Amino acid sequence: MKRLKISHILNNKDFVYALSLFVFIAFISISFYELSKTEVTVVQEGETMTVRTHAKTVGDVLNELAIEVGEHDELSHEVNELVNRDITIEHTIAKEVVVSIDGDDQTYYTTSDTVGDFLQEQDIEMKKHDHMSLADSTEIKDNLEIDIEKAFQVTINDAGEKEKIWTTGGTVKELLADHDVKLAKLDRVKPKKSTKVKEDTSINITRVEKITDVVEEEQDYSVVKKNDDSLEKGTEEVVSEGESGLIEKHYEVVLENGEEVSRELIEEEVKKESQEKVVAVGTKVEQPKQTATPAASNEQSSKSSNTNNTAKSEPKTETVSRGSEEKEGKTLYMKATAYNWDCASCDGRGLTATGYDLKNNPEGVVAVDPSVIPLGSKVWVEGYGYAIARDTGGNIKGNKIDLHMSSQQKAQNYGTKTVQVKIIE
Repeated sequence: MKRLKISHILNNKDFVYALSLFVFIAFISISFYELSKTEVTVVQEGETMTVRTHAKTVGDVLNELAIEVGEHDELSHEVNELVNRDITIEHTIAKEVVVSIDGDDQTYYTTSDTVGDFLQEQDIEMKKHDHMSLADSTEIKDNLEIDIEKAFQVTINDAGEKEKIWTTGGTVKELLADHDVKLAKLDRVKPKKSTKVKEDTSINITRVEKITDVVEEEQDYSVVKKNDDSLEKGTEEVVSEGESGLIEKHYEVVLENGEEVSRELIEEEVKKESQEKVVAVGTKVEQPKQTATPAASNEQSSKSSNTNNTAKSEPKTETVSRGSEEKEGKTLYMKATAYNWDCASCDGRGLTATGYDLKNNPEGVVAVDPSVIPLGSKVWVEGYGYAIARDTGGNIKGNKIDLHMSSQQKAQNYGTKTVQVKIIE
């Protein structure tokens, strides 16, 4: 009985030893298994995670982490690339971006960080005058919408002065407001303000003004003839001279782009009444005298009488000078400015475009647009007088005129005015 007990004890020791050995081997195996794993760093959307894995490829690592790589996503390594120690896998998820260019939508997928980077990536060119709804620095987010309006040129013809401006669209009214083009109450614009502008749109502005033109007109006098029996028949004698009257007429004048298009009489006032001319007309008839004188005496008397009658019967004549008006040509209403040869932008020599010396002859010279008033023309300018078109200017285009003054101070004081200009010859 004692021997069996010892044997039983020995068997228990063997079991414990075997169990300990199994546990040790298992621990060593597990430790070796864990130590044989590769440490991998995965970065996704700015978040970093570190894992230990027996995965052989990048694709295996992503599968273990249940990371799905989309068609447009960006991956730092190929999926079949072998995993090595200390590898870092970066995964950037592509975001959907909708770009609308002049109303034409197109969908893109991008991994760019900002709108500016995205445009460069997709080779979308933004020119100087184009307009975009977002700034270049705007962060790209999923389902981002970007509106782009491409700029084009439109021609504005303002009273004959043409200018090309850049715009991205809108109405005529909005375009004029954006470029600080102001319209007066009577001005007209075509096409109408509500019209949407396009690349081939031409905007025409007609500047309309209403002014009052006061004209003094001479009123002819009437001639009254009265019979006078104290004068020999067939003779006339001026009793009182006639005198012309003066009428002041007020016209409402409509100007379009500086040129007169209509004139309407709105008021008439007699400033001076005319005085009639009175002429006496002779009605007296001489009766022949009856005498018994000899024939010679009668003949002499008859000759004397005929001589006297002839002298009396010669009519008196008069010449009334009614005056004459200087022949005038085309009349314009123009915007007038003034200058002096000694200005900051002048050459200092005092010579006009035609070689005229303004230093020694400062009066009666105007600068014009030769296509409107030919050089050398004689003109009359309201408030300035008669002058000769001897000069031109870079800013004198269309219905504009520049009046030469004898000093720089006078030129500055003149300012800008709308005046009547008559082309004499």
